This record gives sequence, structure tokens and C-alpha cells, in this order.
Amino acid sequence: MKKILFCLLSLFSMQLGFSQDKELPKNWFNLDQATDNYPGMSTEKLYKTLLQDKKGVPVIVAVIDGGVDYMHEDLKDVMWKNPKEIPGNNIDDDRNGYIDDVYGWNFLGGRDGKNVNEDNLEITRIVRAKKNKFSNTDVSKLKGKDKEEYEEYLKMKKDVETQKQNADNSLKLYSEMQNKLINAEKKLKAYFGKEEITLEQLELIKNTDSPELKEAVGLMTNALKNGFSSQDLQGAVDHFKGQAEYQYNLDFNPRSIVGDKYANSNERYYGNPDIKGPNSFHGTHVAGIIAGDRSNNKGIEGIANNVKIMGVRCVPDGDEHDKDVANSIRYAVDNGAQVINMSFGKAYKWDKKAVDEAVKYAMSKDVLLVHAAGNDGKNNDNTNNFPNDKFEHAGLFSKKYAPNWLEVGAASFKTGENAVAGFSNYGKKNVDVFAPGVQIYSTTPENTYGNAQGTSMASPMVAGVAAVIRSYYPQLTAEQVKKVIMDSCTKNNGKVKKPGTKGELVPFSDLSVTGGNVNVYEAIKLASKTKGKKKIKSMDNNGGMENSEKNRS
Repeated sequence: MKKILFCLLSLFSMQLGFSQDKELPKNWFNLDQATDNYPGMSTEKLYKTLLQDKKGVPVIVAVIDGGVDYMHEDLKDVMWKNPKEIPGNNIDDDRNGYIDDVYGWNFLGGRDGKNVNEDNLEITRIVRAKKNKFSNTDVSKLKGKDKEEYEEYLKMKKDVETQKQNADNSLKLYSEMQNKLINAEKKLKAYFGKEEITLEQLELIKNTDSPELKEAVGLMTNALKNGFSSQDLQGAVDHFKGQAEYQYNLDFNPRSIVGDKYANSNERYYGNPDIKGPNSFHGTHVAGIIAGDRSNNKGIEGIANNVKIMGVRCVPDGDEHDKDVANSIRYAVDNGAQVINMSFGKAYKWDKKAVDEAVKYAMSKDVLLVHAAGNDGKNNDNTNNFPNDKFEHAGLFSKKYAPNWLEVGAASFKTGENAVAGFSNYGKKNVDVFAPGVQIYSTTPENTYGNAQGTSMASPMVAGVAAVIRSYYPQLTAEQVKKVIMDSCTKNNGKVKKPGTKGELVPFSDLSVTGGNVNVYEAIKLASKTKGKKKIKSMDNNGGMENSEKNRS
């Protein structure tokens, strides 16, 4: 779920342990610790030195997300375009099963052009399905696994009901807070005759005899000191409204909009070509981190300079469907993606087998998958975060884990004890690396730009690094690219505040497999010394490999 992995900075910064830093460079994540004094990935240093006189080949990176604004000024020239599809003619020109898929595909849309925006959490969908299953059952006669399943259903049902009630209460609370702050702002603006209210002005009237004015001063003082406004509170209102009305609402099910046969996980051809969708903030921000145009002197500069972004929409405001995730991976692979970014996750599974088979398919086609670890401040070694790289039904002689998968935690712009984002998930076994994920400035819809934070932002950092490696060293396999990224990490031998705690200090090396932060400069240095396993004959004009099956060893 993108909402779990995505945090608007202005409202929640104090809750996450990071205050606004007005002096923080917008591109801090591309800077270098030694030369710029910011623990970024040394991107600018790389282009000024190791890659200054080198030319790479185009690499297609698929952004599986909630939507990408493909006409954004900083993205439109780096978008993947299906070379065999004629836009808008309502014909499947390339006969791949997807009509007018010019920039990618949307698995959350219907043939009539309508789109799913809000959706349930997976736990809600599971409870609804089990409720139907047990509705006409004499539960007193249940035994064995059936009884266990029923008891688990009751626990999940109680959880959904509790969360729904909490969301209702929080929605009411934040709505009241917002209304009170709006009224306070109006009252104080009228009192001072000014649109902008400062703490200095409020100090002058804090001892007023007017109860109403005194309450307004208190509310406004608290808002200004904590850096939020009534507009920012709208984010909290929307968040809890989404939980109450959609995510935990057993009576809400928007899947009919898509019009697929949902129970059939083998169904592939549904959806529509609208890759932007009704809310493309998250995916647009992710795409900019990877590939914001580095040559147009606008907005931002992404990590990679030879990228074509393919938009694949399958993440609603709620939990993604496993069927859609599996089909998104397959679509990306079949259309030439060499790296896939997945900045989403959820606590429950529905059809992990379908996703596992798609991951294996990507593995067979030498595609690297990069995934966000999650923003719950939890240990992924003992907490579910789906999808993941562990195959549910691994055979005796088959791989138990996907070797083409990178799991990414979020690092901060600070060093020392505060080097890790306080919200980031971690895991000595199940999180591979950390990358910048706090106060990240990137593209947002309609030619705008803004900050966001989360492992959702850290994952595309690593996807961008992978794209740079695959661009300049295309002979390296997906597994080799993963190894290069991990082996070239900047190690942190100190102790950091453990995410999700009140400041407990632990060795940074305990939080991930590598105990390090990704560094693209060091990754390219190592890639240059790595003997590739692929034979590269030629590249097509869109960045894909011609006769790719023959060229892979």
C-alpha cells in the first residue's frame, strides 16, 4: 500500500523524528559526504568524474505504482514509448493483448476508461471472503484446520472492526482540529488585518481577556511551532477518511470497475492504458527520483541519465491485489524492462503463488526487482511485508529466495545516531541495503515539485543506481548488478537509533544484510572491475536487447 510507504513531510515530520531543515539542499541525496558534507549517493561526483566522457545505452525501468504523470515537464522526454503501438486508435497494434499501451498499462482500470482509486486493505478483503465462507456453516462442528481457520478469521474480523472504529474516531478528531484551526486563522487574520500570522504577533496578545481569542492564539501558536497549517491537517483528514470509508469498510468493493474475473489469477488482459490515473503523486515522485531529466535545466536531476520510464499502474489508495502485481511484473518484463521498482507493500497476502511465479519469470528474463522495505519501524525478519523475495512453495532443488531482488530501507540526511529514518523497516536477513529516504525533493503531478519521505523514496534511489550500472555495463546480469550494489555500499560501523524505538542504540550492521548505504560512485567503480556474464551483440533503438534470449548466458 503506497499510503503506508509514503509520508507527507509537513504534517508528520515531528512524529517521525525529523524536523524541517530549511538549509538542506534539495538534491542532498545526490551529494557526497566527503565533498559536500551530506551522506548522499555521490551521484553528481560520479557524472563529473567516472562517467564524464562515457556514453551508456538506454535502460527501461518500470515503475509499478499508483500512476505516473507522463507529461510532466521533467519526465516527458524520459518516458518509455511503445514503438509498435499507435496512440489512440483503439487497436492492439503490437498484438500484445493491451490496446493503446503507449506509455505502459493500468491494471486498475476498466475498458470504459473508469479507474479504481480507493480500495480495501488486504485484511478487509480476506475477512469479507471468509465471512461469506462461514455464513452458512455450523461453526460448532468445525474441527482441525477448519476450526483454526475460523478462529483466525474471528481475530482478523475483530482487528478490522477495531481499526475501523479507530479510523472513525481519528477522522472526527482531525476534522474538529482542522475546523478549529481554520476558525482560529480567520479570527487572527481579521484581528491583525494581515494574511500572515507570526509567533511574534501572537506573543503580543497571548494574555488577552477574550476566551475565544485566547483559544485562537493557543491553537495558532502550537501550529506555527510544529510547522503545520489547516491545509496540512487535510492530509490527516484524508488519511483517516480513506481508512474509515474504504480500507476497513467491509461493504466497499470497487473491483467491479475493472471488470475482470478476479478469482482467475491466470487472467492477463484487463485494464486500460491510463497510466496516470486519478492520483499520480506517489508514482510521479518515484519516477522523478529515478530519471528526472538531467539535461533540461528544470526541476530536479534524477539518479540515472539513460533511462526510459515505463508506467505500470496497480497500486490503489489501499492494498494492491496480488493478481495485479503479478501481471504488472509480467507486463514490464515482456515489454523490455530491465529494472522494476516496487514502492508498495502490505501485511497480508492473497495469492502469493501468482506473485512468486511472476518473480521467477522476471528472474528467467534477467530483470532486477527493487522493493521498498516498509515504513512501520518494524523488523522484516519477523514481520510480514508482501511482496517479498521468499518463495512460498520452493521445491527441494529450487531456489528458496529470488536472487534478482533487492529490499531497501530508508536512510536520513543526518549522520551518527540519526543516520537511519525512524520510520524505516529493517532486517538483518531480509533488508539488503539502505538508501536516502527522508526529505526527498522530486517531481509531482502537473509540472510541480515537492518533498516526500519513506522507503518508497529509498527504493527508486536503488533502482536508479541499478539503471546506471545496466546502462554503462550491460554485460552484467541482474544478479551481478545486485551484488555490485551490495558489495559497494558505504559501511557504517557505528551505532544508530533503532527504528520504531525511543532511541535504543544498535549497530547499523544489525539493520540490514550489508550494514551499509548505497553509493552509485562506488558501485560504478566496482562494476568496471566485474567480468560480465552476458554477451551483448546490439541494442535496439528503444533501449531493449535485440534477440535478448540468444544474448543471455
